[in-house]
Amino acid sequence: MNSSAKASPWWTPSVHADRRPFLIGRNSIQAALRGFFAREDFVEVDTAVLQVSPGNEAHLHAFATEALTTDGQKAPFYLHTSPEFACKKLLAAGEERISCFAHVYRNRERGPLHHPEFTMLEWYRAGESYESLMMDCVRILALAAETVKTGKLAYRGAESDPFAGPERIGVAEAFERHAGIDLLASVAADGSTDRDHLAAELGRVGMRVADDDGWADLFSRVLVEKIEPRLGFGRITILDEYPISEAALARPSARDPRVAERFEFYACGVELANGFGELTNAAEQRRRFEIEMTEKARIYGETYPIDEDFLAALALMPEASGIALGFDRLVMLATGASRIDQVLWAPVAEYGR
Repeated sequence: MNSSAKASPWWTPSVHADRRPFLIGRNSIQAALRGFFAREDFVEVDTAVLQVSPGNEAHLHAFATEALTTDGQKAPFYLHTSPEFACKKLLAAGEERISCFAHVYRNRERGPLHHPEFTMLEWYRAGESYESLMMDCVRILALAAETVKTGKLAYRGAESDPFAGPERIGVAEAFERHAGIDLLASVAADGSTDRDHLAAELGRVGMRVADDDGWADLFSRVLVEKIEPRLGFGRITILDEYPISEAALARPSARDPRVAERFEFYACGVELANGFGELTNAAEQRRRFEIEMTEKARIYGETYPIDEDFLAALALMPEASGIALGFDRLVMLATGASRIDQVLWAPVAEYGR
């Protein structure tokens, strides 16, 4: 076969026939999860895609657009990267348990596990700990497997048992175990980080360090190269207590102020969900957003506006926990699909076509 030949479009009948079992599985899982949240007394909400800010994390890239007022004036908008800001405004408005299946948009992302438009499942519990979200996630992964009548989550030859008790490990412990690095030795009590100390640790264990790498770059390199490839094999892994600088929307841990109430769920080496004990201090949230945008300007030469309406809502928002789960990835692992576009009814066109 000519290696330069283009693959047949997703709407070709033969291609669709191959994808259809995954898509029917997707529908079944979505219906089952809606039933789960209804039984738990959640209200399903729907949020606007167009936002004044797409989010303020340094490495998230948004799609920008503009609205025209009735008199033709231009106003900048973005397609949201998450429904988080809107969901938290609904918590401020008085909702206590909400869930949301949202189409979200992220630029610079396309591959077997990434797509420029995908479905994020978010849910929030007011007045409940972030451990309650961990238990939700355990039940949801098991429910997804049960729904499509499988006893495992699978991805590219790896398997994870969603019915076994999950492993829970702190980020610092994972760095020590899998990379031989003392992570928290480079984090001060106030959450500030020591780039040179962490760089020396990476050099000691033979990892690459570039002159322009910041602390966050080094942290991410270890996480991606040494930690994530070892998580969620055989059983699910909960990676917990991220350094405070890597959890811009999470509150500090009562156990150790250097780390935050942030966790991620992994199965078969794939990140599935990202949960928080939510930060409700508007001044601290602004400070963290500004740090993130300074870093974004340094690396990418651009920034996104801060949603002042969101910061105002934090003054009314109750203590809460929230989580975002990559719904398409969950469907992939439950149905055995190898690429995210296999579980999307109508994938985004390939760039340049």
